[in-house]
Amino acid sequence: MTITLHKNDLPADVSFGDSVAVDTETLGLSLTRDPLCLVQLSAGDGNAHLVQMDRATYDCPNLKAVLGDPGVQKIFHFARFDVAMVKTYLGVTMTPLYCTKIASKLVRTYTDRHGLKDLTRELIGKDMSKQQQSSDWGADTLSQAQQAYAASDVLYLHQLRDKLNIMLEREGRMELAQACFDFLPTRCALDLAGWAETDIFAHA
Repeated sequence: MTITLHKNDLPADVSFGDSVAVDTETLGLSLTRDPLCLVQLSAGDGNAHLVQMDRATYDCPNLKAVLGDPGVQKIFHFARFDVAMVKTYLGVTMTPLYCTKIASKLVRTYTDRHGLKDLTRELIGKDMSKQQQSSDWGADTLSQAQQAYAASDVLYLHQLRDKLNIMLEREGRMELAQACFDFLPTRCALDLAGWAETDIFAHA
């Protein structure tokens, strides 16, 4: 495994093929308060690229080009948060999307444990450490432990997608999953517009 940390932007010659695993690190979990600090990417080849944001400008044209490429599927775990963060701070609306958490909830109905750590342990037999989950991602220098944690969040998403797709096909829920993935940009727009906690489909 190779972890490469980039300051401010990706190099122009980095390619991820037709699908890229993506995650973000922020100063907290508020879409309106906590800034985007780090974007992690992987081609599913066991290597990870980490882009530490220049929070004064968020000037990262190469990263934006990858995230905005309609020919590249972006794979997330809990895409709802990351997609909204990228839209807010980088101005990029990402499509097409795949969310392993949504897929898990649609097919792993035998459990209520849909976190990335649980999903990775069950489906591909890998144990992930969440020790650095709550740490200062806005620091000028990221520790080796922080970098390893950040990388782990994208290294297995391609494998998880492939395993979950088999289950979705088996249960006849692939079309439903795809419809959910397609709706994600709208769900994020609702979150950012103030309807994060309101179910607009509910009767009440």
